[in-house]
Amino acid sequence: MERIKQALELARQERIKNGGKVTGASKNITEDKLSVEEQDIKYTNTRTVPMPVDELREKRIITEQQNSISDAYRVLRTQVLQRLNVNNWNTLAITSPGSGAGKSLTAINLAMSLAREVDNTVLLIDANLRSPKLDKYFDLHTEYGLSDYLLDDKPLDEMLVNPKGVSRFVILPAGRAIENSSEMLSSPKMQRLVEEVKYRYPSRIVIFDLPPLLESSDTLAFIPNVDATLVVIEEGKTQKSELIQAFELMQDYEVIGTVLNKAYSTDKDYVGLDMKPGLISKLLSMLVKGSASTKIRV
Repeated sequence: MERIKQALELARQERIKNGGKVTGASKNITEDKLSVEEQDIKYTNTRTVPMPVDELREKRIITEQQNSISDAYRVLRTQVLQRLNVNNWNTLAITSPGSGAGKSLTAINLAMSLAREVDNTVLLIDANLRSPKLDKYFDLHTEYGLSDYLLDDKPLDEMLVNPKGVSRFVILPAGRAIENSSEMLSSPKMQRLVEEVKYRYPSRIVIFDLPPLLESSDTLAFIPNVDATLVVIEEGKTQKSELIQAFELMQDYEVIGTVLNKAYSTDKDYVGLDMKPGLISKLLSMLVKGSASTKIRV
């Protein structure tokens, strides 16, 4: 753990030299190394898969469309980047108190929105080892994933997938579901993996899609490995008691904000995020540490 702390401090100092931003090109031996936006990103081992736009829209995954949903995610992207940059962070966990709140969809859309920023590359990791979700959204049909790396030492670079059309976006699927997921997520091997993906590319943002917080010990076992957590709540379903319990469990960790999901919008084609703060958002202002300005209301 001491080696990890030293690496964290070195990375923090490096980002301070670069203006305290997550974004930007990494320094290399070659002084004239191209910035991320100037690079022609080509993958060798990473498999590129088709990204059928119509199917993704049906699943409420944003592509290039312009509507209230995509606008809301751009606002969310901006607020997340601001919080990451201020603190020199680049790893973010996304969870929810219970199931069905839309955390995986939020993780996907946020990751894709961040990847469209010219300075960022994004790695989205499905860390829901009990019930993997990302493969179902993208129809990846992957044979191996994170669980196979943790259990059987399968090479990571053979599991990574790039959805065609979003060149700066890469997914690490969960692989097969496993029962001892909590032990795997808190294992030294998982800690080394987080360290590796965190520091290999300074311009990379790593997002972990985690299980619901109150349904297993997996998320609490893993959260100490990341810089911060974003909590997704479902309007009309998430209960006050669930919120209180969730935030009590996370009181010792950084929670950068909340996403109010499934608030009906005036956009007739897409039902999802809405910019209006609802009753639950108001309740959260009393639960989250710090001022209400630390919340992300989407």
